[in-house]
Amino acid sequence: MFIVPVNRRRGFTLLEIIMAVAILATMALAIYRFVQANLVAIRLSSGAIAADARYDGLREVLANEWQSLPSGRGALLGDAFKLNDRERDEVRWVCGAGPGLMTRYAAGDFVVALRLQSEKKDSDRLDLGFLRKPKDDSSLTNVNESWIPLIEDVRSLQVRYFDARLNAWVERWTDTGTLPRLVKVTVNRSDAAAPWEAIIPLGRTPM
Repeated sequence: MFIVPVNRRRGFTLLEIIMAVAILATMALAIYRFVQANLVAIRLSSGAIAADARYDGLREVLANEWQSLPSGRGALLGDAFKLNDRERDEVRWVCGAGPGLMTRYAAGDFVVALRLQSEKKDSDRLDLGFLRKPKDDSSLTNVNESWIPLIEDVRSLQVRYFDARLNAWVERWTDTGTLPRLVKVTVNRSDAAAPWEAIIPLGRTPM
């Protein structure tokens, strides 16, 4: 008797299918977490770059404004003011239309102050910006003042002035006859561990 062999094709068992699905799921989860981590890193990096760009822009504006100030006539003054019952530094100068006013169409001169201001009334969140007021405005109200926020959520602002006569940094500048040699602006940022600092020369440093 001649028996014809039967060619049986062996299929996958249920256990093998489950293991294959588990391996694929693990690989998919690892890839997802890798992509997600990279997206978060890119987003944080982009946010940090944008924040740094705002501070770089602030440095450029202040340098352009202060380096063009004429000596004398109270061109630049710095002192403290009360905000939320605490002293905060501010620095004031006189300028016309341009970067300091954030407009090219203003007529006449304005007193501009770099200072902190509450984001909203009775809010502890502070914004850094320019407060503008016409130089010849003698009104007792603030109706002609305008506020331009530049950087949001700033913890503190410190301004120091280098007096070449004393060879030292001072907290206030009230000399209406001359300008400080250097102005140092330090901003305690809420989005960075270290504060931002810029030292801006107002005159040619002697060799």
